[in-house]
Amino acid sequence: MKIAIIDYGAGNVKSIEFALQRLGFESELTSDAKTIKAADRVIFPGVGEASSAMQMLRRTGLDTLIPKLKQPVLGICLGMQLMCKHCEEGDTKGLGIFDVNVVKFNTNLKVPQVGWNTIFNLKSALFKSVEENSYMYLVHSYYVPTYNNSIATSDYGLEYSVALHKDNFYGVQFHPEKSGQIGEQVLENFIVNCNK
Repeated sequence: MKIAIIDYGAGNVKSIEFALQRLGFESELTSDAKTIKAADRVIFPGVGEASSAMQMLRRTGLDTLIPKLKQPVLGICLGMQLMCKHCEEGDTKGLGIFDVNVVKFNTNLKVPQVGWNTIFNLKSALFKSVEENSYMYLVHSYYVPTYNNSIATSDYGLEYSVALHKDNFYGVQFHPEKSGQIGEQVLENFIVNCNK
């Protein structure tokens, strides 16, 4: 099983590599198109600011490569948001894989949301053996509204999409690599159970 983690300078990927190692999977951090295309699974991580992250993707041509990938792809946090049509952060045009816009939290609650929150309405092989209302770790100021590609939701002043799925593309707003055993279950499910 070849697992490629897309390297575009956005975010802490070490924790993803370590989580995969604990599950018994080796991964390769790479920005090489050939290596990414040849992988069985692709993880698209992201921590940081949307517009500068998209600039990095455009500089390397990854912005055109990612939407054309045929194997299962998992976007994490900013990675998921960049897979959407548009992000309010930096007025950023996304990859357009998910036909939805990313908007800023406009609640009386503290933004960014930082910490543990429950996820529910779980609807995918990505959440096999994960119980409703499990806690996941989140850090974000922008969110994806619920729509027909939502496969899990959370609540932070309003209900929003905490996971998306369309064709071979999956996205999670939470950090599975920082969410303990349940987060690792989601990573394992992506590798073992998400075949398209």
